[in-house]
Amino acid sequence: MWVLVTLIAAAAQTGRNAAQAGLTGRIGTIGATAVRFFFGLPFAMLFLAIMASQTSLPPLGMSTLAWAAFGAFSQIAATAFMLVTMRGEGFGVATALMKTEPVTLAVFGAIFLAEPLGPARLGAILLATSGVILMSGAEWSRARARSVTIGIASGALFGLSAIGFRGAVLSLPEGSAILRASFILVVALSIQSAAMLIWLFLRDRPVLNAIAANWRGSLTAGALGAFASLFWFIGFALTSAANVRTLALVEVVFAQILSARLFREGAEPRVLTGMALIATGVILLIRFA
Repeated sequence: MWVLVTLIAAAAQTGRNAAQAGLTGRIGTIGATAVRFFFGLPFAMLFLAIMASQTSLPPLGMSTLAWAAFGAFSQIAATAFMLVTMRGEGFGVATALMKTEPVTLAVFGAIFLAEPLGPARLGAILLATSGVILMSGAEWSRARARSVTIGIASGALFGLSAIGFRGAVLSLPEGSAILRASFILVVALSIQSAAMLIWLFLRDRPVLNAIAANWRGSLTAGALGAFASLFWFIGFALTSAANVRTLALVEVVFAQILSARLFREGAEPRVLTGMALIATGVILLIRFA
């Protein structure tokens, strides 16, 4: 089940990224990032209300709130570090560094959630991650130490955010995986929306005006973002966050296979090798998860 849930989340995230990309030129990178929180929250609340009409919601304890806040703020910080890396080194290096997330996730999961980290599982994660790094085409000879460090920190923070969200889901005493995931999603998006709203009100009010003016396009990004996040959180409720995020790397392979460039021109040897590493890593991960 977690495999299907993760694939749905990855597909929805691809759609959300496309919608956000269309907004970036009109409201800026920070504005497009905030949209996923502002416009995703109403959809998440609507789904939770539907769930609440069928069953009672679990209690929100301090432990759950702390885990959710930890995940929420880690994700905001990770996004900021990612943007700094992209400005400094370009998309290829930044993407490669971001995709180290499954490795740090596996380590953090073992430390914070006592999740088993055997050599076979770690090897599968390393294989898949190496494949993405190889496919990125990053020009490491030109990369600066500062940007690389920030990029690795961003990947680690994305890993910590997933650990926080999984910890929040697991800390709830009752409820199905879908109920707990939707509940934590609303809590996390509420925290993130409040934080971004305060930041933009104090530091960049024109962005708030731009977001309001582009509310129609933002609705699509928000809906897809909430849908993707819901399925990520369901995946976190079913298995370790490292398993979920490693399997999600297959979206890189799917994108390459479906690209018109691949069919017209073929793929470079490094791309084919990277795809093979990702596929092998994912197959082994499913086998040993």
